[in-house]
Amino acid sequence: MTSIPIDAVVRSFPVDATTAWELVADLRNHERWIPMTRVSLDGPAAAGATVTAVSGPFARRGFPGLADVMTVDRYDPPVGAEPGVATFTKIGWVLRGHASIIVVPAGPSSSRVFWSEDVYLAGPLPRRLTGALLSPFLGGMVRYALLKARGEARATDRHR
Repeated sequence: MTSIPIDAVVRSFPVDATTAWELVADLRNHERWIPMTRVSLDGPAAAGATVTAVSGPFARRGFPGLADVMTVDRYDPPVGAEPGVATFTKIGWVLRGHASIIVVPAGPSSSRVFWSEDVYLAGPLPRRLTGALLSPFLGGMVRYALLKARGEARATDRHR
């Protein structure tokens, strides 16, 4: 049984769950949707991998920025009517917390994507405070990324 976070941003995708999964669960694709960000993986997108997303004005040109380092805890693609579930733990020097992406089949050519971020700043300030400060920014980032990903899925769907 998969529980879907109550604070997840949810979007319908006009493609089957497998196609949506391949698009949104592979974090390397996220650099196309998240401005000023580059993403690298230390191997294939799978449980146990480490992902680093670096954001900053010149991050895409290789310059340093804010590093969001995550481990992939779970990476189970959708199978039949079962949803795909990817969970991540943020282990960086600055950003800590968890994220999840769940892709639920909604028919033969549609799916729903649930993306949740529970992130806070490492350090002396209370987790509850820094999480509340980051939440609006991260919510906006997730909404924007899913908007862009959904547009990409629509373009892919038209070419089938």
